[in-house]
Amino acid sequence: MRAIQWRRNGPAREVLELVEVPRPEPGAGEVLVRIHASGVNPHDTKARAGWRGAVHAGGPMIPHSDGAGVIEAVGADVDAARIGERVWLFGARHGKGTCRDFCTLPASQAVALPEGVGMAEGAALGVPCLTAHLALFSDGPIAGKTVLVQGGAGAVGMAAVRFASRAGARVIATASTEEKRAAARQAGAAEALDYRAPDIAARILALTSGGVDRIIEVDFGANQALDGAVIAPHGVIAAYSSTREPKPVLDYYVFAKKAVTLRFVQAMLLHGAALEAAVRDTSAAVAAGWMRVPIAATFPLDRAAEAHEALEAGAMGKVVVTLD
Repeated sequence: MRAIQWRRNGPAREVLELVEVPRPEPGAGEVLVRIHASGVNPHDTKARAGWRGAVHAGGPMIPHSDGAGVIEAVGADVDAARIGERVWLFGARHGKGTCRDFCTLPASQAVALPEGVGMAEGAALGVPCLTAHLALFSDGPIAGKTVLVQGGAGAVGMAAVRFASRAGARVIATASTEEKRAAARQAGAAEALDYRAPDIAARILALTSGGVDRIIEVDFGANQALDGAVIAPHGVIAAYSSTREPKPVLDYYVFAKKAVTLRFVQAMLLHGAALEAAVRDTSAAVAAGWMRVPIAATFPLDRAAEAHEALEAGAMGKVVVTLD
């Protein structure tokens, strides 16, 4: 079968290669999925690039943890009736990802994809929706609360806006351009603001009574001063990335004096009841038609390097590699 792989860190065009590799077979509790679309996420491009000096010295790596396709075969202990089922995938094993014609993974990580939802849309669900769900709901109900979504037009941010608004929260989103702010409002944000505005903290506080209850944070190190200024007493900041400043110096008392909870979100480690709830609620939202992660661009398998470059350049929405 065809696969994209890399063996050393570096720029996408220099290290990603299209190769032929053996087709895998499903083990006990696993399914074999014929991949139609493979979703690219920031952790894929960062791992390949060697972000923060993480040098890869192992064997060949097939990227991407998200995808969508059709179950082709099942292993022992999996209902054979699932063969032929359209599914969206999440959490493919590191280095044995979905950027290939066939992928095996535990059956619980292949979730029924409703009719009418395209494969590219299915491949966009995993990391964005599960991350957003974990960030929003790990600290109790949000109905009636005010939620600030930093980066509300990104893949995770837009999923968070949709989940939060549907759960009864008042959502304030930030984004860098009017196009992105309009997208956040369309997704359900009551307000969408330019995070670069010099009076952004005052503008957010003017929209609240004492600050925001929850912050979904795309870049904690760069935004911690703003977060500290606008978070309400006993509020929660759930951060899923800190790209621009990966080693921030924490201003402890800014947060401590408000008894703020700082939560570090890693959807790849979701498990137990939290994982079950995130998958259940994502599936229900997709089936109901209100959860869609916007697709910024699609690229065929032999142009996977361009897909990585598009994500690294800041594409608005999800970038997907197609294998049809």
